[in-house]
Amino acid sequence: MSNVYESKVLDVHHWTDRLFSFTTTRDPGFRYQSGQFTMIGLQVDGRPLLRAYSMVSPHYEENLEFLSIKVQDGPLTSRLQHVKPGDTVLIGRKASGTLLLQNLLPGRTLYLLSTGTGLAPFMSVIRDPEVYEHFEKVVLVHGCRQVDELAYHDLIEHDLKKNEFFGEQVATQLIYYPTVTREAFRNQGRLTTLLETGKLFQDIGRKADLEQDRFMLCGSPEMLKDVRAWFDKLGLKEGNMSHQGHYVIERAFVEK
Repeated sequence: MSNVYESKVLDVHHWTDRLFSFTTTRDPGFRYQSGQFTMIGLQVDGRPLLRAYSMVSPHYEENLEFLSIKVQDGPLTSRLQHVKPGDTVLIGRKASGTLLLQNLLPGRTLYLLSTGTGLAPFMSVIRDPEVYEHFEKVVLVHGCRQVDELAYHDLIEHDLKKNEFFGEQVATQLIYYPTVTREAFRNQGRLTTLLETGKLFQDIGRKADLEQDRFMLCGSPEMLKDVRAWFDKLGLKEGNMSHQGHYVIERAFVEK
């Protein structure tokens, strides 16, 4: 059996001239956990051209959703950004990834730290009721350069609280902290700086608690490197599929 299957594009949304998302049909046999990724792509010159993309959609959704940057000379995204409803994309049959609850030590507060399209897996995580059963508070931090790059902002701020299944949990347990670096906004600054200076914790009215705080990271290589170095200084241990830790990192990047 092929390790990919053909899926139909259902909808495309262009957030900015550098950012878009799209939904596709889902093979009934495709299973994944919130926070995981799979390979997606297109047939190019008779061969599949694939890259790793996290599922934006939670694991129980009938369709799949993905968030992508646009790279004009990128082998895949230069083509993928032009897909429209009815087009065919390739989706891998196997999901994987480290952004899973099982890879973290038990704790009280879960911080989801993302930059750019690194938000994608956390859109799945914050719509998973199981997450709210494991943690008292879930803090979603999304860092971008400009305000219009804060994808799903309205969905997170308003719509999720109205969900009939987990809206009450979102309203009482989820803290959303969007921040930008190149425009005036209610939150400004690089994610790394906000962490190291303690401003993030101050702004959300919480104290850093290394005994009970747990972290998931997904975003630019620079952000991952800087935050991991800070975590190492604090003595925090990285978790993976073989042992639990204080934080986990997703290293599968969408084409830059």
